[in-house]
Amino acid sequence: MHKNNPQTGTLYLIPSSLGENELSMVWPSGNIRIVKLLNTFIVENLRTARRFLRRAGYDRDFDEVTFFLLNKHTTVSERQRFLESCQRGESTGLLSEAGAPCIADPGQIIVAEAHEQGIAVKPLSGPSSIMLALMTSGMNGQEFCFHGYLPIHQPERIKKIKALERETQKSGATQIFMEAPFRNNSLLADLLKYCSQDTRLCIAADLTMPTEFVQTKTIFQWQSRAYPDLHKRPAIFLLGT
Repeated sequence: MHKNNPQTGTLYLIPSSLGENELSMVWPSGNIRIVKLLNTFIVENLRTARRFLRRAGYDRDFDEVTFFLLNKHTTVSERQRFLESCQRGESTGLLSEAGAPCIADPGQIIVAEAHEQGIAVKPLSGPSSIMLALMTSGMNGQEFCFHGYLPIHQPERIKKIKALERETQKSGATQIFMEAPFRNNSLLADLLKYCSQDTRLCIAADLTMPTEFVQTKTIFQWQSRAYPDLHKRPAIFLLGT
């Protein structure tokens, strides 16, 4: 196991905002003092990363800044270059596309490599839709499990939903999951159709934004009244007892 090398730079984990909201409400002002010192960033999308950095107050000329793209198309050989600046003693920022890095996010690959290389990893504070949803749900915050995205195909998705419901009934642990925004309404329809009427469901959409919506009700209560149109709205779903 490698120990942190004091001669190397630090890998900073930089959370992004969850939408085009007022950044000062969700991002500590101290973050920008650190971010302004960085010349290298690992990002998912170059355009949105640059736009966020400008909103945050980063004023360097982007032509003099190195950006590495980390997404499903990034090869292993490309990733090998990402931490070279840290090995030279310069720090690097890993910037999430939305929310906290490495949670429902590919960044954990780079963090794992940093640990292997003895590079210090430091998370910066900022919004996480998963934690915000759990905090506002009124559900069990002592025991919970995040499952990421549920299966795309409906038969497998229904099977997974029933398994999650059984688990929360058995253990009392909150089950947290999400869906691609354009499939939210389909997922909600399956939850309302296949879960028991006394199971509690929290829907947390557009967190930290002016259109924020967070409500927890039983399945029966959701079935008995109008529920929100979640199409193309970032949302987190939670099941509990």
